[in-house]
Amino acid sequence: MRALRILLVMVVVLGVVFIAVDRAAAYFAESEVESRVEVTGATIGSTDVSIKGFPFLTQVAGSALDQVDIKLTGIEAAAGGHRIRISEMDAELRDVELADGFSSATATRATGTATISYEDLTRAADDGVVVAYGGSGKVKVTGSVEVLGRTLKRSVISTVTLVDGHTVRVRADKVPGEGIPGLEGLVRGRTDFEREVGALPSGLKLQRIEPTKDGLVISVTGSDIRLAG
Repeated sequence: MRALRILLVMVVVLGVVFIAVDRAAAYFAESEVESRVEVTGATIGSTDVSIKGFPFLTQVAGSALDQVDIKLTGIEAAAGGHRIRISEMDAELRDVELADGFSSATATRATGTATISYEDLTRAADDGVVVAYGGSGKVKVTGSVEVLGRTLKRSVISTVTLVDGHTVRVRADKVPGEGIPGLEGLVRGRTDFEREVGALPSGLKLQRIEPTKDGLVISVTGSDIRLAG
């Protein structure tokens, strides 16, 4: 009985050691991937990587990870002469193939969401234009126009749509003309705009956009997503 107890204790100790070593290796790998994640033509504020699945070491031995969750903040890139910043993007990557250690990583498929805050959308709009949540899945856009020497400030409720899977379009549902010839065109010239979203890892595509009180939430999906290398 004493020998059996000793054996059981050894098994438990070895199990704890294996788990500790496995988790330490996973933590090291997460740090390596974080340092290598890149988005072509864009800057990234911060990267957080979480490797799922246990044991990790057997996954590495097969040069493939079952699931990797990634969170990118402050992704900024220039497109069409304008800069637009994705405040935050969370993605769940599946079947991630590794090559040359961790210098190259490609996911077979991925799903996630990207968020553009209204503060960042305001920065992407024309000077003097402010974008905020308008309620009921709409945005409120405020801008000023010059009419007959007078400065008129107008706010409109606008619909946000995706164009060609990569461009955010903001267009007023209705512009009050107040009987002033040409006023609607002037207001739309300030409040209606389109901005291309180019700051995404290669292989990810925009699918659906929804204005919420926290910002524009965009569904993303893709295949053969290249994280590094």
